[in-house]
Amino acid sequence: MTMTIKNQPITINGITVQPGEQQVIDLPVAKLYTHISLNIPVQVICGKRPGPRLFISAAIHGDELNGVEIVRRLFTTSALKSLRGTLVVIPVVNVFGIIHHSRYLPDRRDLNRSFPGSSRGSLAARLAHIFLQEIVSQCNYGIDLHTGALNRSNLPQIRANLDDPETKMLAEAFSVPVLLNSNLRDGSLRQAADEHGVKVLLYEAGEALRFDELSIRAGVRGIISVMRKLAMLPAAKKSSKQQEPFIARSSSWERAPESGLLRSMASLGSRVNKGDILGIISDPSNLFDPVEHDVKAGYSGIIIGTSNIPLVNEGDALFHIARFEDIKEAAASVDAFQSTAERSPNPGFDDQALI
Repeated sequence: MTMTIKNQPITINGITVQPGEQQVIDLPVAKLYTHISLNIPVQVICGKRPGPRLFISAAIHGDELNGVEIVRRLFTTSALKSLRGTLVVIPVVNVFGIIHHSRYLPDRRDLNRSFPGSSRGSLAARLAHIFLQEIVSQCNYGIDLHTGALNRSNLPQIRANLDDPETKMLAEAFSVPVLLNSNLRDGSLRQAADEHGVKVLLYEAGEALRFDELSIRAGVRGIISVMRKLAMLPAAKKSSKQQEPFIARSSSWERAPESGLLRSMASLGSRVNKGDILGIISDPSNLFDPVEHDVKAGYSGIIIGTSNIPLVNEGDALFHIARFEDIKEAAASVDAFQSTAERSPNPGFDDQALI
C-alpha cells in the first residue's frame, strides 16, 4: 500500500493551519492612540500535498495598490485548488500607510528600509520584525509587489539578484520582458529575506495610488508562472510561447537640467539612443521670448520608468533608462509583451487563460 506524503502545517501568530485548510489570520501590529488595534490580514492556503512555502506581499508602501488587486485576482483563479505546498499572501503589509494613502508609516519611516527590525524599536522596526519572524522566516520563496512612486510609472519588470541561478530561473519564469539585476539594499525586505535563505523577486509595475490594467494582468500571470516553475501548481494544459526576458545590468535616471514645464517626447517601454530628445522643458514665465531646454538620453537603452507630472524642478528624475547588451532584441520583446497583454482577457474573470 502506497503512503501519501502530506504537507506540513504552518503556524502564524499561534494559529496552526493544517494541510488541506485555508484561513485568514490577523497579525497584530500596534494600537492607535484612539485605542483601536491594527492587524495585518494574512491569507494562508496549506495544500494537502508537500511543496515549497511561498509568501506574496503587497503594499509594503501604503500607496502602492496594484499588488492588492493582483492578489485579489489571484485568489479568484481555480488554479489554486491544485496547490502543492503552502501559499501565504499578505494583501496589505503597511496598514497604516494604506489608510492615509501614504508610502510611509506614521513615524515617517520607509518600511522597506527598516528590516530586520526590532521588537523594541520604532513602529517601522516593530512591524518589520514581526513580519520577518512570523511570515518570511517560515517560507522558502517570496514575491514582493511594488509600483513606481507617486507620479511615476514603471514598466513591468522584475528586480532580483540575478547572479543567483535559482533566483534567475524564477525571474525568467515570471515572463516580463525586463529583468533588472538589483543589488540588495540595506534595510530592505529582500536583504533580510536573503539572510534567512529566502529567495525573493521584486515585481515593479505601474504607478502609486492607481490601478494599471496591463501591470495587474502581468502580475497575476507572472505569479502563477512562478508557482508552476516551483511545482506548486500543475503545468499549463496549453503551452504558450513566452517572450525571452532580457537582463539589464545597469540603469539610471535622466534628470531635469532646468525647472519648468515638461513636454515628454518618449513613453514607457520606448527604445532610445544616446542623444535622443526625451522631452523639452519650457519656462512659462516669458511667453514672448520662450526659453526651452532639451532632456537628452545619456546612453542607449529602454525607458523602464517615467515621471508623470509636467511640473519639474531642476534635478528631478524624469526618465529611467535600462541598458541592455542587445537593445534591438530587448525592445522587440517589450513591444510583444505590451501587445499581448493588451489583447489578452482579464485574468480576474477568465481564469481559463491561466490554467
